[in-house]
Amino acid sequence: MKVVKHYLILLLALLISFQPSCTGSNKNGNSNNSSTSESKILNLPEATVDHVIDGDTIVVIFNGQKEHVRLIGIDTPESRMNHRVEIQERNLGDAEKVIELGQKAKEFTKSLVKPGDKVYLEFDVQQRDRYGRLLAYVYLKDGRMINKEIICNGYAMPLTVPPNVKYQEEFKKCYQEAREKGLGLWKE
Repeated sequence: MKVVKHYLILLLALLISFQPSCTGSNKNGNSNNSSTSESKILNLPEATVDHVIDGDTIVVIFNGQKEHVRLIGIDTPESRMNHRVEIQERNLGDAEKVIELGQKAKEFTKSLVKPGDKVYLEFDVQQRDRYGRLLAYVYLKDGRMINKEIICNGYAMPLTVPPNVKYQEEFKKCYQEAREKGLGLWKE
């Protein structure tokens, strides 16, 4: 009985030590919960990065086809002039400033993934948006989630579009922390 009690205490301690963190990577790119995430990606479908379109959209080869993947739960400033720039001007400044910030977000995303990289896709409730893009949480080989890296490092705002809300609270917390710390786009 005593041995069982010791094993239960050890098991409980292990479970507590593997609680996921919302702080993303530090400046060296070291994730706080990579071992948990690495085991998670083993069960996810694999894709190959073709290129980065902007801070929150990439193109991958998935099931033999090129697919646009919209990163769920985050919204980066537009990196080129389009109708969404007007909407983002309200919060980020004039169109020129929005596009400048969008270019920074795009460069950050490009620093995370390169053409030819293997990534892993986690879908939420909806697999595609009204434009036909895949909607996914995208993981690197080391287990880090790209969506989370972008927002935790200050290059995106949270964008929750129900029913895809799996990491909504984590992303909100990361966004608040990035703003408070003046990371990424929030540097003054």
